[in-house]
Amino acid sequence: MHRRERPAVPQFVDVKNMTRWIQHEGVEPIMTGMAAYLERDFARWEQFDKIPRVASHTPFGVIELMPTSDNEEYGFKYVNGHPFNPARGFQTVTAFGMLAAVDNGYPTFLAEMTLLTALRTAATSAMVAKRLARPDSAVMAMIGAGSQAEFQALAFRGLLGIEQLRVYDVDPAAVQKLRRNLQPLGFSIYEASDTAEAVAGADIITTCTADKAQNTILHSDQVVPGVHINAVGGDCPGKTELDPGILTRGRVFVEFPEQTRIEGEIQQMPADFPVVEFWQVLTGAQPGRLNDEEITIFDSVGFAIADFAALKYLRDATLGTELQTHIDLIADPEDPKDLFSMVNSLKPVS
Repeated sequence: MHRRERPAVPQFVDVKNMTRWIQHEGVEPIMTGMAAYLERDFARWEQFDKIPRVASHTPFGVIELMPTSDNEEYGFKYVNGHPFNPARGFQTVTAFGMLAAVDNGYPTFLAEMTLLTALRTAATSAMVAKRLARPDSAVMAMIGAGSQAEFQALAFRGLLGIEQLRVYDVDPAAVQKLRRNLQPLGFSIYEASDTAEAVAGADIITTCTADKAQNTILHSDQVVPGVHINAVGGDCPGKTELDPGILTRGRVFVEFPEQTRIEGEIQQMPADFPVVEFWQVLTGAQPGRLNDEEITIFDSVGFAIADFAALKYLRDATLGTELQTHIDLIADPEDPKDLFSMVNSLKPVS
């Protein structure tokens, strides 16, 4: 029998090494580099297998699998969303992910993705805004100052140069947390008393709240011509943030329509509500911003191709360093037809 070349043992980046990598490289430079990977994969969107994420919904939250493949590599992310977790001492979102070789199905790379998802979400937002927001945008309103807020601010500074923030959260402690984290990094932060005050004079509005409900965080009369809206928080069935009237005032850009119609802001709209798939902007099939008065809306729910790109960026950025470790994940007997030999050769545990 011809013995095939043994595949490499999967590489793994755990929480400790993920944190070491981010601290060494810096959040802002990482997201800037990741955005280039995202653009490259979004531009070849048609080469990927695509399905809406596989979701298991309960009264407590949601657990999801997000798979995709470009016929060379397969990737997936496991992620949860439990909005009541912080009150019990747990995070709202946790995640991990994996890449595998398509030619033999063996895993090649695994990583924690709670931190990586925070980076990829913000990098995706800024990548899209770079194409859709006015080039002279200088001020961003942030409605919601939770776990994603600092990443969004740093991504928008890295890709668009934005340093002026107008922030509102129903929890004043969250705003103070954001100030402690970002002010030493050079941001100008204005603490607004409500959403209307936060969005006054803003060129970009980011909405990112955690409450799993059909809320109206942003009203249509608070949105002026020329604004770009980065709608991040509406990301599962029954969870929205925008007044549906806003969605009729400008073009809505999405990742994967079949998923966004279930989970995004456009779940509030008819099934034939027109949207633009953002990958078409990158390929030139659809225009980005049309003029300085246009309202643009990115209905962001997160899609598997973005996670795929983020995992590849992490893998490549840490390749050959001590940040990657081996993980003994797959039973791989010498004779592929004799799995039993692996247990038959072991001495019983006394």
